[in-house]
Amino acid sequence: MGAQLYFDNYSPVGDLLVVAMSFVILVLLSTSYVNKTKVYGVYVNIVVCLFLAAITDVFHHNLFTQITDGDYRVIYVLRIVYHAILFSNLFLYVIYAIEVMRLERNKKVPIVTVAAVLYLAVIAADVITDALGKGFRINEYGRSVTGINVYFYGYLLFDGLIIAVLVIFRKRIYKRIMMGFYGTIAISFLILYLQGKHGNVSFTVGSFLLPTVTMLYLIHANPYDIEIGSINAKALEDMVSHNYKKGIDMILMSLYLPEFDVDGRTFTRDLQDAIRRFASVYFREGVLFQISNGHMVLVAKKNKNQGHQQKMKAMIEAFYVEYDKFRYNYKIVMGEAIDEISRKNEYVRFIKSIHQHMEMNEVHVIKDKDVEEFEEYEFLLAELSDVCQKGDLRDKRVLAYCQPVYNLKTKKYDTAEALMRLNLPGKGIIYPDQFIPIAEENGFIHGLTKIILQKTCDEIEKLIREGYEVNRVSVNVSITEWHDAGFTDDIFEIIRSSAVPDEKIAIEITESQTEQDFVVVKKKINELKERGIKFYLDDFGTGYSNVERILELPFDIIKFDRSLVNATEDNARSEKMVGSLANMFSELNYSVLYEGVETDGDERRCADMYATYLQGYKYSRPVPIAELPNFFSKLAQSWRRLRFIV
Repeated sequence: MGAQLYFDNYSPVGDLLVVAMSFVILVLLSTSYVNKTKVYGVYVNIVVCLFLAAITDVFHHNLFTQITDGDYRVIYVLRIVYHAILFSNLFLYVIYAIEVMRLERNKKVPIVTVAAVLYLAVIAADVITDALGKGFRINEYGRSVTGINVYFYGYLLFDGLIIAVLVIFRKRIYKRIMMGFYGTIAISFLILYLQGKHGNVSFTVGSFLLPTVTMLYLIHANPYDIEIGSINAKALEDMVSHNYKKGIDMILMSLYLPEFDVDGRTFTRDLQDAIRRFASVYFREGVLFQISNGHMVLVAKKNKNQGHQQKMKAMIEAFYVEYDKFRYNYKIVMGEAIDEISRKNEYVRFIKSIHQHMEMNEVHVIKDKDVEEFEEYEFLLAELSDVCQKGDLRDKRVLAYCQPVYNLKTKKYDTAEALMRLNLPGKGIIYPDQFIPIAEENGFIHGLTKIILQKTCDEIEKLIREGYEVNRVSVNVSITEWHDAGFTDDIFEIIRSSAVPDEKIAIEITESQTEQDFVVVKKKINELKERGIKFYLDDFGTGYSNVERILELPFDIIKFDRSLVNATEDNARSEKMVGSLANMFSELNYSVLYEGVETDGDERRCADMYATYLQGYKYSRPVPIAELPNFFSKLAQSWRRLRFIV
């Protein structure tokens, strides 16, 4: 009968719910994509501990009802095991918190040490008080006596440690996530308080379930970034759709840092702190979305932010202060949401279309005209997608143009640079500056390169067949293409199928921006060089060229950008510097090509500055590649016969 009195204070419903929820959480984790980080591993252990604690509690109480001989030793042991599992769970909460906040080792070690000592102390105290009869015990009437409640005091100490860690390092976590944790802990306390007030012990493990569900939602299932509070682009679409249906007007601010998209770098701690402040300080109920590694969009409700124009202005002024610290290139787009874009739910592509028309380090306020340009962007994107999906290497929508190059040594045109144009229905000729960035951004650039290479090979083959002297024609290749595993095979296959001598093709590339680019480019240049293909370093003088790096790559021609030609006009010092660089390259057996030559004066200066080739409007604007016979010379008849015999 005494056993029954003890059991009356317990119902297995709470623990069985925890068992079920533990299974559900583990199923969700196994069937959805979750980064397998250390934090994830700790979280899985927390869920497993919850499951074991609930099972132990059910077994412990059920076994109690089966005892008839008054020997309760197994109950004492199971109760200690049950408490040990619960305290293991609390210990894991501490580990989870410090891992989520990415604390440095010198901050982690003291916290883990305190948690470990506390864990061992409360388990030891629980065992000792029970053994001495000062803690939990069952009297001769089968009634439980609580005595010194070590578990309660240990629980308070662990929760105090967890809250202290969250408070001390609160700046490491986004404010909304912090509030989620605080609210959950408060509800857990309330459950335990009400349970104790009514003399019940059924929901102890259930109170541990609440923080675990919070972790799943805010960190592992919900796409919040723990440090800057951002969520992903899909969540942006959900918010836009909801607000549009409810007729809620929005304001948005977009920050694009291209350097973090190009080389995959992560934000520094200081930059994370700055973004988090901007996301939470200036706009009420603002939500931050991370579109890509370097692209963030902040969205807020207009009716919650009266005077938002002034807030935007203040935000930009504060941004300029931060910019002086970081000095990363940026593009900022901000303003009120546009009904047409909200209806289509296409803000990510809309903002990217605006980026196409912006200079670097510029702030753009959204206008109605942006919608027209966005429609143009969408049209080009659809056409580029269709061109690449069809894979026709002679697609009539892609036009091959070229700009002849003058050879100072031979005094004639024998090389050219192939260029691209688009000819689209209802639009006419589209120039590269309009579609190349879109193609690069959306993965279509290699498809275009293959087409222009094929059409260039077709023209070279025709020129050779008709007896023209063709030294080579160069084709521009985007740095993004070099990372394609099939890049070199594609180049080889097109040239081989065209029966054009490999040495008649040259590839122009700009300098690599990262170590990864450099390694990939170097490997593939060497593969292509073995076949006789020539290489140009394009736009020398426009970036941060490292001469040592340039010399590591087997270029044949260095193309000096037209900005260097312009800089040497009426500036003897610049002319001497540029000439010295060109002389150095010449002595190292590189040919030097100057772009942007427009006048006789430009021509004379470039010739004096060790030029081998000249290119620019003085000689010709870009023309359809079929017009190359107007510039190239035919081989002498005897040489043509000799070439045929060989």
